[in-house]
Amino acid sequence: MGETVQIATDGMHCISAWRARPAGKPLGGIVVAQEIFGVNAHIRSVVDGFAARGFDAIAPALFDHVETGVELDYDDAGVRRGRELVAEVGFDRAVEAVASAAQSIASSGTVGVVGYCWGGTVAFLGNTRLGLPSVTYYGGRTVPFLHEKPQAPMLLHFGAHDPIIPPADVEKHRAALPDAHIHVYDAGHGFNCDQRADYDAAASALALERTLAFFGQHLS
Repeated sequence: MGETVQIATDGMHCISAWRARPAGKPLGGIVVAQEIFGVNAHIRSVVDGFAARGFDAIAPALFDHVETGVELDYDDAGVRRGRELVAEVGFDRAVEAVASAAQSIASSGTVGVVGYCWGGTVAFLGNTRLGLPSVTYYGGRTVPFLHEKPQAPMLLHFGAHDPIIPPADVEKHRAALPDAHIHVYDAGHGFNCDQRADYDAAASALALERTLAFFGQHLS
């Protein structure tokens, strides 16, 4: 079970984070970049799940830069507010928070980053700008950044029926990232989240298996 901690970012601004440590020696560290709904119960469970599998995991509260304690529902109102907060925070501050979170768990070994939805694009940038091995789940905002070159191994997961990321955008990723591992599942957007209507247990399990194998290889 994890706990809320504080981490310092550039400019001496502190933000909160949910951190969970493994029972034994860590296999490495994983920064979890949230969806647009905040570090909510789902994201905390993701962090706890990585810790249960041997990793020191932490999810920085990226929205703390503009509003603390954000946990939004998976409904229209939550989507609207989440998009507003995403616009206010911006990618530069989100990546800065990932860097600070990675530094906070650096003693656990090599650190990687995994992100979901908006956080998927944050994870991509954590690779191209910070050099962290990264896993992206349905990062729908990544296309404008595909000119940035990977600095570490990269794994990406997409849903074949994702209305936010059409097949043409997936192909743009394949063309721009020839060395990345890209998988497409028979699922929609948000298939990893069991609180979403598009949750797909089979796709989620297979993506997690691949994610754990990726981190097991590149963080060991």
